Amino acid sequence: MKDTFKHKGLRQQLVNVIKTKGITDEQVLKAIGNVPRHLFMDSGFLDHAYQDKAFPIAADQTISQPYTVAFQTELLQVKKGDKILEIGTGSGYQTAVLCELGAKVFSIERQLELFKKTSIFLPKLGYRAKKLIFGDGYKGLKEEAPFDSIIVTAGAPFVPKPLLNQLKIGGRLVIPVGDNIQIMTLFIRNDAKEFEQHEFGEFRFVPLLEDKN
Repeated sequence: MKDTFKHKGLRQQLVNVIKTKGITDEQVLKAIGNVPRHLFMDSGFLDHAYQDKAFPIAADQTISQPYTVAFQTELLQVKKGDKILEIGTGSGYQTAVLCELGAKVFSIERQLELFKKTSIFLPKLGYRAKKLIFGDGYKGLKEEAPFDSIIVTAGAPFVPKPLLNQLKIGGRLVIPVGDNIQIMTLFIRNDAKEFEQHEFGEFRFVPLLEDKN
């Protein structure tokens, strides 16, 4: 669990890389610069921790590319104290970035193996989500709604209605929509029934699994 000067230096290089790719939000860049990504990866991948690439983790999932994490986070326009629902806790890296920004994070993970691992691991690093839940992300978290924003970190073949319904008025949902290749999509809730939709190009994510029971 060491975070050395070398790691910090590599993180700053990573921040510079994602800056050149168009990320401009200083708070997001600072968060990426603060979160020790190498600790979220298996030791065999440590050399790759600060490359701008996705890498495999447990349960056939991946730790997202830092640029993608920064891109989605920037779209959320996070303010300190925002109540955010994350669909797909995964390694916990995106959760940690949101915590760095001062958000109150509620995160749902579908894979039991990852849920158990991340629930123990995140608090050890000092990142305390409001709630980590093992469950079906397609359903959202009605009992904690409404949310300032919702982020989906896996490819969804369609936009789950419960997620739109659980947004505050003015709230933002960032979700990659599609099967093999996803279109990064932002929904802004203008009122009870009206949503504004914006698209931001192609990304690749592992699929968002639905509980068929």
